[in-house]
Amino acid sequence: MKLFRNIFLLGLLSILTVPTVFGQDTLNAEIVSNLQETKKYAFGVSEERHFRGVLSMYDKLVASGVEVTEYEIVTKGKLVTQLVKGSDLETLYQKYKNKVRVSVCSVAMEKLGVTADQLIPGMEPVATWSLRILHLQAKGYNTLMY
Repeated sequence: MKLFRNIFLLGLLSILTVPTVFGQDTLNAEIVSNLQETKKYAFGVSEERHFRGVLSMYDKLVASGVEVTEYEIVTKGKLVTQLVKGSDLETLYQKYKNKVRVSVCSVAMEKLGVTADQLIPGMEPVATWSLRILHLQAKGYNTLMY
């Protein structure tokens, strides 16, 4: 069942990222009905476009009436250098600060020279991207990785 939900979510994300679909404000009733069983979501991302896309998907889910109790983006790679104070992503993240949790891989931070005090307020370092994703899966989150 979990595999089906993950495949379904991957298909949903594929549909949502097609440029012609972005104009729609809500999802169809069948998708909303299926997603009502899932209230916790986690996404592993390593590129800015995926980070932005996952934030956009949060809006679409909520606008469609899907109940979201937990929504987390786990980041790694060079994206970490863009999650610092004063960046374009800081302005974008302000809208989601109290709705979406962002975890940042501390291994990537160390390799790229980003310190915890440089991160956008509200973003939290985690031991590793992989361990955080596994932890969220163990807690029943539906997860997708990019």
